[in-house]
Amino acid sequence: MALFSKKDKYIRINPNRASREKPQAKPEVPDELFSKCPGCKHTIYQKDLGDDHVCPNCGYTFRISAFERLHLTVDEGSFEELFTGIETKDPLNFPNYRDKLAATRQKTGLDEAVLTGTAVIKGQKTALGIMDSNFIMASMGTVVGEKITRLFEYALEEELPVTLFTASGGARMQEGIMSLMQMAKISAAVQKHSQAGLFYLTVLTDPTTGGVTASFAMEGDIILAETQALVGFAGRRVIESTVREKLPDDFQKAEFLLEHGFVDAIVKRGDLRATIGSLLAFHGGEV
Repeated sequence: MALFSKKDKYIRINPNRASREKPQAKPEVPDELFSKCPGCKHTIYQKDLGDDHVCPNCGYTFRISAFERLHLTVDEGSFEELFTGIETKDPLNFPNYRDKLAATRQKTGLDEAVLTGTAVIKGQKTALGIMDSNFIMASMGTVVGEKITRLFEYALEEELPVTLFTASGGARMQEGIMSLMQMAKISAAVQKHSQAGLFYLTVLTDPTTGGVTASFAMEGDIILAETQALVGFAGRRVIESTVREKLPDDFQKAEFLLEHGFVDAIVKRGDLRATIGSLLAFHGGEV
């Protein structure tokens, strides 16, 4: 029986031990560390975008907030906000609309989808409006229309030029026809401002669509656009089904609009401040 005696020592394995051990934690990557460029589809390290938030590969200009735009555009400390505290009357009593507005205000730090006031850009004073796509896609509601209208009326009274950065997904469905009425309302104020011989400059940013494009975005004396900005009225599928033709892939890009005369110039984001300052000086400002 010595043949079968156990001479070696064995280690007992507890089958429950492995289940009690904690699995090794996986490395976590912060959500905002990388961004995918909508233009070239490359994944980009966030810091490589720089303060301008421009893709280093294709030059696509990422969407930025109104406050980031303000920082890049105006002379330091010169911005004075106007027309705050205006609240929508919620004309349709749309379900959960007021709650959505409150949450968006908390998230963005804005009271509505457009920031309005006066500022100095390269030494030139201007009435300034900046639409922010982070606020319900910068949809055009009654308060947006009221703030922009008041901006033009103030500029008329103070004999100031108007510089307006446009961005919008269109009319705000929660306000129905009241939203669409803002197109005519703002356009009337633009006309009075123009009849007084005052300068109006629009800068089309990504995206500028719907009723904003169909009205005040295209009424500027000079119309600039950022690189590869989406600019149009209706969506591709709606237009193609209406005209029954296949449209070019880039037909709603700023470059296509420039080629067909809808835009005066495409300006790189890093050059916008100097360009706007020069245009304001040329059109009645201080040289």
